[in-house]
Amino acid sequence: MQEKVQFFSNHKSSFPYPFKLHNFPSSHHDFPSLSCSRTLHFPSLSSKTNTISTPPKPPKTTELPSVSEPVNNPPTPPPPKADFQEKMLYLDSIGIDIFSLVDHHRPVILSASLADIKSIVDLFTSMNFNSLEFRRIVSMCPEILASNASTIVPVFTFLLREARVNGSDIKRVINRRPRLLVSSVKQRLRPTLYFLQSIGIEEVNKHTYLLSCSVEDKLLPRIQYFENMGFLYKDAISMFRRFPPLFNYSIKDNIEPKLNYFVVEMGRDLKELKEFPQYFSFSLENRIKPRHQSCVEKSMYFPLRALLKTNEEQFRGRLDVCCNSSMPLSSSPLSCISCHIDSNTE
Repeated sequence: MQEKVQFFSNHKSSFPYPFKLHNFPSSHHDFPSLSCSRTLHFPSLSSKTNTISTPPKPPKTTELPSVSEPVNNPPTPPPPKADFQEKMLYLDSIGIDIFSLVDHHRPVILSASLADIKSIVDLFTSMNFNSLEFRRIVSMCPEILASNASTIVPVFTFLLREARVNGSDIKRVINRRPRLLVSSVKQRLRPTLYFLQSIGIEEVNKHTYLLSCSVEDKLLPRIQYFENMGFLYKDAISMFRRFPPLFNYSIKDNIEPKLNYFVVEMGRDLKELKEFPQYFSFSLENRIKPRHQSCVEKSMYFPLRALLKTNEEQFRGRLDVCCNSSMPLSSSPLSCISCHIDSNTE
């Protein structure tokens, strides 16, 4: 006797899914159907092949319901492997680089459910994010796929109501800093907002990229670094209030080498840096060092504002005027505030 047991996938049709992706284009790949059929053959137990006699039948008792009878149990969830494959096919269909995602962020994909991923896609399409923007956001912050609409909506509410972001700017804010969407409003966004306001940064809506930063781990250490370098606390606070992007600069890779070059190599006073902290935004290798070396070679001294704030053509013009002709009047546009005097005369 042979018994045939058919196994069918719980998918009634092959990919793509019936989920409407709005402006997210479908993949151009043809995926194989997820439905499958297998036949299992159980071995025959006929008496001709049995050499062991079977025991006598026990007395007939009350019959129990057959295990093959249908029972109203909830549907069995798909096995992990099938669920993972289903998520990969869906993400690929909306243009996500699944190979990079699996290589670098596999735990995120394993923890995300397909239902939550679809809810995230629905939320972003309802807010008019296009497919290119969504792919970029996921590449910058894959953890978004493991969140859900119920955790992301409070972030949008916070940005609009408390951080005072205009509704027309919300897409720009998220595109610039997707990590805002996976930051806790209570534990991260709101405390950082209060800290920035407490040091005098009133228009935080222009610097929302800082809201996902930790006050204890990132913001305070930068203020303390400038204090350790000789700045008064009020002067350090003033620098960050006047130039908030300074909070985003790495101490080791940006602030420290530039401050060392300004003070040690160039002999500049801290007052110049305090008055215009944007000097830290200039490239050390491409602007600060080359221009300083040009001045050293010609034995010229420029205040930092004349040395760095001017474009290359203006800088070279002033350098030539100071070196190759008599000094221009201080009222002249070519004047660099008497090229060789200290910047304290500004």
